[in-house]
Amino acid sequence: MKVIMASAEVAPFARVGGLSDVVGSLPKEIAEAGHDVSVFLPKYASIDDGSFSVEPVHGAGDLAVPRSGKDPVALYRCPMPGTPAVTVYMVRYDPFFDRDGIYVDPKTRNGYPDEVERYALFGRALLEAARVLRLEPDVLHLNDHHTALAAVYLRELYGDDPVLSRAGIVFSIHNLGYLGTFDSALLPKLGFESKRCSYGSAFEYRGGVSTLKLGIEYSDYVNTVSERYAEEIAGSPEFGHGLEGVLAEKRDAGRLTGILNGVDYSVWDPTVDELIPTRYSAADVSGKRRCRSELRARCGLRDDAEVPLIGMVSRLVDQKGFDLLSEVASDIIALGVQLVVLGTGQEEHHEFLKALESKHAGRVSANLLFDNKLAHWIEAGSDMFLMPSRYEPCGLNQMYSLRYGTVPIVRATGGLVDTVEDYDATVDAGVGFVFGEYNSTEMLRAIRRAVETYGDHDAWIRLMKRGMALDFSWGTSAGRYVELYAKAVATRGLKRRD
Repeated sequence: MKVIMASAEVAPFARVGGLSDVVGSLPKEIAEAGHDVSVFLPKYASIDDGSFSVEPVHGAGDLAVPRSGKDPVALYRCPMPGTPAVTVYMVRYDPFFDRDGIYVDPKTRNGYPDEVERYALFGRALLEAARVLRLEPDVLHLNDHHTALAAVYLRELYGDDPVLSRAGIVFSIHNLGYLGTFDSALLPKLGFESKRCSYGSAFEYRGGVSTLKLGIEYSDYVNTVSERYAEEIAGSPEFGHGLEGVLAEKRDAGRLTGILNGVDYSVWDPTVDELIPTRYSAADVSGKRRCRSELRARCGLRDDAEVPLIGMVSRLVDQKGFDLLSEVASDIIALGVQLVVLGTGQEEHHEFLKALESKHAGRVSANLLFDNKLAHWIEAGSDMFLMPSRYEPCGLNQMYSLRYGTVPIVRATGGLVDTVEDYDATVDAGVGFVFGEYNSTEMLRAIRRAVETYGDHDAWIRLMKRGMALDFSWGTSAGRYVELYAKAVATRGLKRRD
């Protein structure tokens, strides 16, 4: 099959969250299975052309994309690092993408107000590029709300195109909480009449428009990134954000599924990781001690081998459980642990973490930035990894942690409960510590259990090694995507009508 995959971020070119890691890894596996894969993303100012051998696509010219004004929309390309068989295409439109940030202005920490227009142009441009370059896709694989309008444009504007109209559409939801909502008054600027936003239509969402809902409605098949999360979003208003009805329809029609994300172990494995202070393996975990010591030195923490170190690498947003952390942070530190946090996000969480670091100097390290190398150091140097998410579509860090012998402490939701079996001391089973209710008391109880178990050295080593033996590589998940592509191909040409 010929597959076009589109995303607002793709590692290693543009990285914000787990979405980039997924779309940076999955195409390689699909290509290795014998399929033809092209990847599209915007050409952001932060992408270093020289580092990735980015070059203009000669012969494509300036893409004729409506509503782009007088400025040309240009196309660039380069091979996917490590997988030359996958070509990465980048859509350049300076008024929208030549900015310091990707989604957020780094000066104000606010999202860009023209987000919908930016990614609408990207969606239309990738379709025009596919037509001009004669990529002839069998499948268009879209990811999250940023790319959802490409599905609408494909079905509504390219129905007469003999090639593009045949493509099946797969839409992957990496986080339903990001809905891409906007006022219907903006629809004419995107090429649609405002009256399309009528009650009960595909375009209407709580009086406005949601691009994510449109992606669901206009796609042939929808998947999310763990089986549990697929059940949660289609079965409960708590997780469905008002789209549980639409998703339940897809589920009942056999067009909604959950496919667990995989891990690229060529990048995230302590036996090969080139970013950490020293490599180690399940057969010899002694190198982890050096990683922990150097992490402490890097982060200004006291180097005490008897004190367990808890790591967090996360967006600093409510979804990730930082409201729980703020409620019992002092109680956690009182357990005799250290805490290192890496990430950026909501200002209130920045202020909380800075104050916590100041109050517990040498015990808490708040690193309010994005630093890929430090993320690897935290995975390798921490004893435990905390992910107390309110909801978690899949999560990658708990799977990274397992491979690094860093025992995860997680809430029982989404992909976290799909990947982390709770520790049971009576039978010496499990790979982490899981709590159920979303409250700080339950989280603190799980952390206390972990700290108590850490005191039993032999039990802790066995716990670490069971996690390190688990395999979440992309092979199985990529095979399920290929199966989903085949189903979409079988239903190519299916159109949504309001």
